[in-house]
This record gives sequence, C-alpha cells and structure tokens, in this order.
Amino acid sequence: MNAKVEKIQQNVVKLEITVEAEKFNESLKKAYAKNAKKFNIPGFRKGKAPINIIKKYYGEGVFFEDAINFCCDDTYPIAIKENNIRPVDYPSIDIVQIEEGKEFIYTAEVAVYPEVELGEYKGVDVKKVEYAVTDEEVEAQLKQMQEKNARVETKIEGTVEKGNIAVIDFKGYADGIAFEGGEGKDFSLEIGSGTFIDTFEDQLVGAAVGENKNINVTFPEQYGREELNGKPAVFEVAVKEIKVKELPALDDEFAKEVSEFDTLDELKADVRKKLQETNDSRAKREYEEAVIDAVCENAKVEIPQVMISKEIDNMVKDLEMRLKYQGLDLKTYYEYTNSSEEQVKEFMKESAEKRVKTELVLEAVAKAESVEATEEELQAKATELAKQYGEKDLEKTAKLLLDAQKDYIKLDVVNEKVVKLLVDNSKTVA
Repeated sequence: MNAKVEKIQQNVVKLEITVEAEKFNESLKKAYAKNAKKFNIPGFRKGKAPINIIKKYYGEGVFFEDAINFCCDDTYPIAIKENNIRPVDYPSIDIVQIEEGKEFIYTAEVAVYPEVELGEYKGVDVKKVEYAVTDEEVEAQLKQMQEKNARVETKIEGTVEKGNIAVIDFKGYADGIAFEGGEGKDFSLEIGSGTFIDTFEDQLVGAAVGENKNINVTFPEQYGREELNGKPAVFEVAVKEIKVKELPALDDEFAKEVSEFDTLDELKADVRKKLQETNDSRAKREYEEAVIDAVCENAKVEIPQVMISKEIDNMVKDLEMRLKYQGLDLKTYYEYTNSSEEQVKEFMKESAEKRVKTELVLEAVAKAESVEATEEELQAKATELAKQYGEKDLEKTAKLLLDAQKDYIKLDVVNEKVVKLLVDNSKTVA
C-alpha cells in the first residue's frame, strides 16, 4: 500500500491510497464470508454457493461495497499514521479504481487539525484583580447561619406578616381554566422570599388562618411556558397555618453551638478567613483565564468548522447531563427558555470556538516548550481524581482510571503545566 497526500485547501487534505490487488482480493473474500448465507442459488444449499457462481448471478460488483469498507478500514488508519495526519472528522471516500485482480485505488478527503501560529506567549501583560472580604459579606454569612439554625413555631394569633411562613393550599387559573403545575397542597411559603411570581406573597400579608383569598397576578412575558407568558391569572388560596421563625442571638453561645469556636469573634474571624480563601481562588482562576485569553489573542489559527460543530455537540451533551441531574430534559429546557435546539447551538457557537482555540493554543505551547507529563505526575493526577470520587481503595481506582482514561489524564496534566508556565512568565499590571 502507498499513499500520496495533497493539501487541497486550508486544513483539508486528500490522500490517494493505492492498495495491492492481493490485499483487495482478501477484502473480497471477507465480504463473501460475511454475505454468503444471504444468497439462495439453484443447485446449492443456502450459503454454500461458490463466490464465482454468486458473481455470475448477481454481477461482478456484488461484494464490492463490503470489500471497500473492509479495505478502507484496514488501510486508511495506516495511511494517516504514516503521513502524520491528524484528522478531525471522518473522511469522504471516493473510488478511483476497483476491479478484481487489479490494484484498488481510492481517495480520502478529510479535515485535519490546523496549524497554530503562536504570537507572544511569555511575558504577556495581564491585570490582576483582588477581592477583599467586606464586613457586609461576613454579616451575610452569619445571617445564613442564623437562618439555618432558626426555630420555627406556629403563630397562635395574628395574621400573615412579612418574614412569616404561610402554609397554604393553592390552585391557579388562567382564562378561567386550571393550568398544569399551578396547584399545591400544604405548601410552606416564606413571605418576602420572592419564591412566587409578581405580588403573590404581598397579597397574602394580613390574611388569617382559615381565610380563603383570590390572588391576582400576571405571569412574566418570558416565563418560559407559551400558554402562560404575560398572562393574568387567579390563584385560589387557603391559609392553613402561619409560622414564625425565631433567630438565635449572635453571641458566644451561638458560636459554641454552631462551630468549634468559643466566642463570636473567633467565629467571625474564621468566616472571614474562609471567604477570603474563596475570593483568592476566584482571583487566581480569573488571572489564569486572563493570561490564557491574552496568549490566545496573540495566536493565529484557522479552525475547521467541523471542530466547532463537534464542540457545540459536546456542550449540548453536557447541558443534557446537568439537566438530567435536576430531573429535566432538553425538551423541557427549550420550552421553559422559549428557545430551540438551533437557537441554543447558535448561542453556544462563540464559546465553542473559544474553547477549541484555547485547546489548540495550549497544545502548541506545550509542543514549543516540550512540556510533557511524567508517569509520576499521571499517577498523582489519577490518585487525586480517585479521591474526588470518594473511593476508598485509591491505588486500585487510580490504576483503573489510568487504564481507561490515560490520554485524558495526560492532557489535564500537560495543560496544567502549560498554564503554570504561562502564568509564571506573565507580567501583572495595575
């Protein structure tokens, strides 16, 4: 077998692959073995007719389709490997010559990984943003801890007030017809939380236990359900119980109850410390992203459309998986966001292109700087992943991960090292 390679346009090559007659004849024999039982020839038991008899009845090319598939499957991978071609899609196959006893010649046209022209990637100027923790953020965190440890008790007298929890039954009507999803029983609604649409919660203020009220609201224009978008509705509401939350006092006793600290000041200091750690991680992540963006901006590459399309498909699959964990599916998502698959894919296009370019540029920097992953680094990364999965036998799980996903783990390690190299060589500007 031999192959001639021709670059026919940017990031697209055509291989003309010539396969020896003997090799093609082997593919014909495999095609015969696969299909022989399908033919019923007079004078022969089914599946026992010789290949020449079958060809006489059905024509010389009766086995060509499968023979072509067998032959291309055997020779195309060898041809691209020998010529250092990295395809990004399946090839388009055209037959140049096919005849039993002669060389089989075909062409394979395929999009390939683009070449990246790196610009400046060391010493890029990047602004670093730092996030200081405010007193308000600390107080908000303590407030959440208060809420989490609040006592909820039944309100014996009085009516619904802001901050109360109203236990209600409700049923919604639009155009006088009850709509799907508009009914609830024994629903606990915190007044002022903004859980329900429009002024629903405000209209419950002043209601007493046992009272029935009609609540008039209007759905938002972009509510996500075509039959309800922008429509007025009426909810029949029965108030069954009113509850009040009693927040614990913020003092040393509270600190002892909710933490390992003895004083409120110690708890506040710990809250501030953890918030600052989160802010520092955010600042680090954003700085790394800014460095990568600057390096990508300086690089030039023409990305084949098929690579962008594939990345969009991957993004849609990721979205589908996230929705699945929430008990939803893509169809429901499209309905609630008043969108379509085509619109979502169009929205993802810019992000997909950025992702692909980033991947290509990081790979190019790794090549330029000879960045590689050692076996020790791969083992460490696999062990880290095993810990994230919560596995007890880290050694066994790490080995399984390396056996199954070594290429992906290697890519992670190399990319991390490349990003560190770029960050270490960047220039922080005010």
